[in-house]
Amino acid sequence: MEEFLQNFGLVLLGVMGVAGIVALLLLVIIIVQVRRIHVPPNAGFAETLLYTPFLVVLFLDVLDLALDFLSAPIAWIVLDRLGLKGLRGFATVESFVPFTQMLPTMTVAWLGVRLFGRERFVDKGTYGS
Repeated sequence: MEEFLQNFGLVLLGVMGVAGIVALLLLVIIIVQVRRIHVPPNAGFAETLLYTPFLVVLFLDVLDLALDFLSAPIAWIVLDRLGLKGLRGFATVESFVPFTQMLPTMTVAWLGVRLFGRERFVDKGTYGS
């Protein structure tokens, strides 16, 4: 049993390390390519996801996998600098919920908003015409 726990811990640390490196690479790509996203100031969570590039939500999920609850302040700062204030609260709460690190919740939410249509999540007059 002790050997199993030791191996499990080593695998877990390895996954977290690789996820941390991938998160850093994604952050560099986001900083170089995205800079700032123009989202309406009163946009909610779903509307903000419509403006958000996939790399940003992937970065948030990988960062959460790498750092668990310690990803909350980093995600908050990155989302604030990108102008994605509508995602900050969800990303922070999601990082504090235990055992959700293996679930790509931001990616699933991003796909859900795109697959089920913006009309379902956004008031008709707020996202484009």
